[in-house]
Amino acid sequence: MLFFGHRFLESQNFYHINSIEAITNTPPSSSLYIEFKEENLDIIYHLNANDISYALSVSNITELMYASSLGSDFIIVEKELAKKAQSIAESYLFDAKILVHIEDEESIEELPT
Repeated sequence: MLFFGHRFLESQNFYHINSIEAITNTPPSSSLYIEFKEENLDIIYHLNANDISYALSVSNITELMYASSLGSDFIIVEKELAKKAQSIAESYLFDAKILVHIEDEESIEELPT
């Protein structure tokens, strides 16, 4: 299990972007975060062309498969989708890591193993 943004642990930061121009406002070597949607494909293609690490937020299995095929380094899913997403990632040998956004520490124990 990986932790990002926890007060006990140093980790890389994710910076939400919504345009190619917004990339210039992020620190060098940072990981970027965008929602998966068709309107953001130009950003995704730009990130891939420039070898920039990024996370895609997805809301269903179809988007999960697209995110992996597009070369996302991280795929962010809701808790309800986490177990199935992880199983698919393991079965299909995704290069991307599956991440789940949680708000409180109690949620860690609820996550599937």
